[in-house]
Amino acid sequence: MEHEFPGFWRDAWRRFSSNRPALFALWTLAAIGAMAIFGPLFSSYSYYDIHLEWHDTPPGPKFWFGSDELGRDLFTRIWWGARISLFIGIAAALIDMIFGVIWGSVAALAGGRLDEIMMRICDILYAIPYLLVVILLTVIRGSGIATILIAMTCTGWINMARIVRGQILQIKEYDYVVAARLNGASNARILAKHLIPNAIGPIIAAVTLTVPTAIFTEAFLSFLGLGVQAPAASWGVMVNDGLSAMRYYPWRLLFPSAMLTLTMLSCNLLGNTLRDALDPRLRR
Repeated sequence: MEHEFPGFWRDAWRRFSSNRPALFALWTLAAIGAMAIFGPLFSSYSYYDIHLEWHDTPPGPKFWFGSDELGRDLFTRIWWGARISLFIGIAAALIDMIFGVIWGSVAALAGGRLDEIMMRICDILYAIPYLLVVILLTVIRGSGIATILIAMTCTGWINMARIVRGQILQIKEYDYVVAARLNGASNARILAKHLIPNAIGPIIAAVTLTVPTAIFTEAFLSFLGLGVQAPAASWGVMVNDGLSAMRYYPWRLLFPSAMLTLTMLSCNLLGNTLRDALDPRLRR
């Protein structure tokens, strides 16, 4: 049966808001996003300002989160890094959603041989290690945000395509979809009006869970030196810089790794709760 959307969203919000860890995760992500936008404005330093005379200064009134080996303010660099990490996470998730929804819905609605060919293409692409793609793109294009996004989205949309395909294969057999087809509705109209709107719950949950994966991938690649390059600040770059100083200057590792962990934990809590809240089978 087709969703009654006002009631569906109201019931989903009720289930979501009753989960306190999910609400905490939502407010945490909102706070991190706000600080990523406005945080650097609270500091008198830029993320690339070098003050060698103040290198490795512990947290205090001068540098709230301390400074690094070049005397750069870690507070400013962490929130600049949040901008990069969150941008990559959100952009990668949106690109994966667009490609995945189109590919999965077309494959499921077409069915037959076209569906088989499209899903075998997914299997082939999924077998290619993304690290190999990153290395090849780095050689061709050089390191940077664009290279990371291209590498992650080359294969990142496949999981979304499989989720959408599975949902639409189930939904397209429902009576209201069959009735729409008998009334002469085109495939594009059926997709836009009936199939995709009724698969929106799993799509939103999958997008939310894609964000922390993309953030971790960016941090991992930057940690290896294949991602964002100095003097730009990303959490992966800062963790890499702080690792060698962990014994004597622990704040250089503590703050960026704590922000990375907190963001990924909040995104996963939010995604798991949304997946349950948007499941129409759990409606009461």
